[in-house]
Amino acid sequence: MARRSYHRASEAERREDLIAATLECIAEVGIQGATVRQIAARAGVTGGLIRHYFSTKDQMLQAAYRQLMSGITETTKTAAEGDSACTRLRRFIVANVTPPVTDSRTLSLWAAFISHIPLDPAFAAIHRESYMSFLAELEALLIAFFAERNRNVSAAEIRTYAIALNGLIDGLWLEGTLAPNLFKDQEIAETAIMSVEALLRLAPGELS
Repeated sequence: MARRSYHRASEAERREDLIAATLECIAEVGIQGATVRQIAARAGVTGGLIRHYFSTKDQMLQAAYRQLMSGITETTKTAAEGDSACTRLRRFIVANVTPPVTDSRTLSLWAAFISHIPLDPAFAAIHRESYMSFLAELEALLIAFFAERNRNVSAAEIRTYAIALNGLIDGLWLEGTLAPNLFKDQEIAETAIMSVEALLRLAPGELS
């Protein structure tokens, strides 16, 4: 049997491992239950090593929340590929209301972190950053979509549409994640597309 080659983790890899361990612990026992000792044990390191990367538990939690939110946005952006702006917009919407984004673990983490936003300015800043990034992605997709249809839409209208679409996506994401067994296959995705068509004043089936 060939010997497994030794790999010395880089600083970045070690930090990512600690963030992953933090997310796993929070998903299982919540923020209060996820102690530094538990996180260290999950990552297979000492508490002292954790302090080399994060001076406080709050810093580690903030890094974990940022990674959770950026990971969701990146997943949906990657899914939004296609030859036309219509295809990219449709795929982006569907990706936000179907697995792996609609996932019970993601919901548990989101619920654990969301309660910190009104209480912690650092969490509020991360939330704002992720929200604005998501909104910017939606706005870019909408600008391309309307340009493809030679439809003149002002920047103010684009922003309004993006805010409304974000609220629509959030609501359907929550429904599809909390009670997935209540819906038929693709029912949430199809409902999302129909709702977006209505919101953008499109003909039925225009995004299908």
